[in-house]
Amino acid sequence: MTTTIQTSCLDTATKEPLTVIASTIRCLSIDAVEKAGSGHAGTPMGCAEIAAYLYGSFLRYTPHNLEFPNRDRFVLSAGHASMLQYSCLHLSGSRLSLDDLKQFRQLNSKTPSHPQYRLTPGIETTTGVDGQGISHGIGQALGLKLLGARFNKDSLSLFDAKVVILAGDGCFMEGISHEASSLAGHLNLNNIIIIYDRNKTCLDGFVSESCSEDTRQRYLAYGWDVYEIDGHDFDALHDVLGPLRERQDRPVLIIADTTIGRGAATQAGSYFIHSEPLEEQERKTTKQSLGFPDIDFYVPQEAYDFFKERSEWGALNEKVWDETFQTWAQQYPELFEEYQKMASRWLPDNIEDQLFNIDIPEKVSGRKASSLVLNFLGDLLPGLYGGSADLARSDMTHMHQHSVITASDLLGKNIKYGVREFGMGGIAIGLAQTKMITPFIGTFLGFSDYMLSSIRMAALMRVKVIYQFTHDSIFIGQDGPTHQPIEQLCHLRSIPNLLVIRPADANEVKMAWLAALKYDGPTAIVLSRQETSQVTQKQTYAESLGRGAYVAREGKRSPLDYTLIATGSEVEISLQVAEELEKKGYSCRVVSMPCWKLFDEQSDEYKESLLGKNSGKRVSIEAASEMGWHKYVLGGIVIGLNTFGKSATKEDLAREFGFTPQQIIERIST
Repeated sequence: MTTTIQTSCLDTATKEPLTVIASTIRCLSIDAVEKAGSGHAGTPMGCAEIAAYLYGSFLRYTPHNLEFPNRDRFVLSAGHASMLQYSCLHLSGSRLSLDDLKQFRQLNSKTPSHPQYRLTPGIETTTGVDGQGISHGIGQALGLKLLGARFNKDSLSLFDAKVVILAGDGCFMEGISHEASSLAGHLNLNNIIIIYDRNKTCLDGFVSESCSEDTRQRYLAYGWDVYEIDGHDFDALHDVLGPLRERQDRPVLIIADTTIGRGAATQAGSYFIHSEPLEEQERKTTKQSLGFPDIDFYVPQEAYDFFKERSEWGALNEKVWDETFQTWAQQYPELFEEYQKMASRWLPDNIEDQLFNIDIPEKVSGRKASSLVLNFLGDLLPGLYGGSADLARSDMTHMHQHSVITASDLLGKNIKYGVREFGMGGIAIGLAQTKMITPFIGTFLGFSDYMLSSIRMAALMRVKVIYQFTHDSIFIGQDGPTHQPIEQLCHLRSIPNLLVIRPADANEVKMAWLAALKYDGPTAIVLSRQETSQVTQKQTYAESLGRGAYVAREGKRSPLDYTLIATGSEVEISLQVAEELEKKGYSCRVVSMPCWKLFDEQSDEYKESLLGKNSGKRVSIEAASEMGWHKYVLGGIVIGLNTFGKSATKEDLAREFGFTPQQIIERIST
């Protein structure tokens, strides 16, 4: 439905302090941007009433405990307007001081240019790349719905919080907002509210110069309820948001018409104020018009007093929830145990043994081996949820004993994301940010490019998302160069904090999943489409994949003539090469290196023992870009790819690109 709200009165006792708070937000934002010499004051000034109403009246939170499980989440997708949120966090009594505001955009401060997860108390996700905050917030909302379906019982409701997102024109232009919002409508996430700051400007000028679509109609088509209001009118905000606390039938988009830089004497409404500090006279005139003294970082006591009372209400709300939780835990002990496992991301003490005991055929593709592990873990770990971008039958990410999540059935564990790779990546981040759900998502490695920005954000935040990338090399064969990855591995490996693992066989697949479950951050498991043999011996995680690289076949004598270093299906090829070289009288070691990052973290002594002075000529073998391998071969030979692939059988491709054992022997022997 769509409607234009007819305003009524918000009580004066609330409206008057909210007006003061809005003016305070404007002045703090002006001062912080001026002191930093850069930043974005325009949007905080334009959205000051929205933020004042949200933090001062609507949002359910407790400043002393910003991790309260049933808190409302506020996501600032328009991350450039960070001073808007920093001001509210400070005023509301969180652990963000006035001195922190004065350090806006300075080295190692709690107030960086864009909000950062884990860095600043009260920040629910890292935003700044337009549109991604929308997907993260939708993921958080989906996560809360899943937790509610699993744990809420009759009158004992543990999860009924809202996720409120503030987004700007740029967020709605970016494709990820389309993908995530479409899925939110399909799943009818009636706990998500997006407020669209429609100030009609962007960095380069007015929105009308580059965009003329009807956002209202677009969201109606997604299945959302849409409202249009004056974003500076507290009564309008109250009339549309207030009833949503008690009843919300569908996802909601609130289109709030605002004036960027509202309150500025001459720059209000100009796109120049988007990213430029106000001039000195403009600042003084603006503060005077708002009734504020010309004092930097001035906060009226009235603002602090209002939020102190608001904080007491939040503490009472948390106390009621705690009492409900205790009653619930006593009445549903089995659910309570499951809750604790999810909250702690529990792993059994013997998880390694359990993984090794999974029955997997001797000859199997990486994707199939991973599917068998995944289906075992799906039953073992209550917090493991996952899905694929319309490829589950091919990337094998479906958990067969669990149903698909739908709008009417939220008790499943499989999510059908549709062909929405970027949206899927962003939503998975939001699921992980519940800190109870461990999401995995799947697609082809060649398609990871669609979601690289969201992978980068997951790595920046160190959130626990597991990526299952299949069809890992040119050896997928006749699908051709559009689907055959070349540069993707080196790109993923270059992302800080991302654990990238390319297993050689089923043993390494099992240990790759163990690594992903242990790691405090995102992991990409890169898997073959074609079958490979069991080429490694069963070894403990600490002796094998946990080291990043280890000996898969030792040479017959020392010093070695060759050390072959390989990943994935090329380990099997390397073993064949080594066998032939041994027949010719050479001593050849084969090293499986499924994870560069884990190897780089090993001691110098271990690295020396594996690739040191007695290792002979070092040769890397990987059917992907050569980039990055030279640091391991140190003047040796890198056998890889510097061109795109071709459409052919895997056998023909091996011959075409020099990956048969005989071709490799000829190259390294010259």
